[in-house]
Amino acid sequence: MPRYLSLVRIDESTAPAGGPSEELMQRMGALIEEITKAGVMLDTAGLTPAAQGTRVHWEGGKLSVTDGPFTESKEVIGGYALMQCKDKAEALEWAKRFLKVHEEYWTVTLEVREIAEG
Repeated sequence: MPRYLSLVRIDESTAPAGGPSEELMQRMGALIEEITKAGVMLDTAGLTPAAQGTRVHWEGGKLSVTDGPFTESKEVIGGYALMQCKDKAEALEWAKRFLKVHEEYWTVTLEVREIAEG
């Protein structure tokens, strides 16, 4: 079965300063448990804020390293999920369910991509 990587892109300006609500974490936990029991979820995690990240860039034969915070970005990668699904349609259905557990003030986008095997 193919594997899919979902990159969770969030608009940090719409995310609450204190992080996700307890209710959101409960709904997300229940959904992740369901996805795991279905044999789909292989791994998932949230990431620290982009301001705590470091970018390593290669251009023109030279490396550069820049610590956050970075110049303003509308969306940043806030987490990921690695799933094994029968097809892309199934991966997209799980992605839609994940988005729907968020409160309406969140701006979240999932980029779902099949992993190129071997």
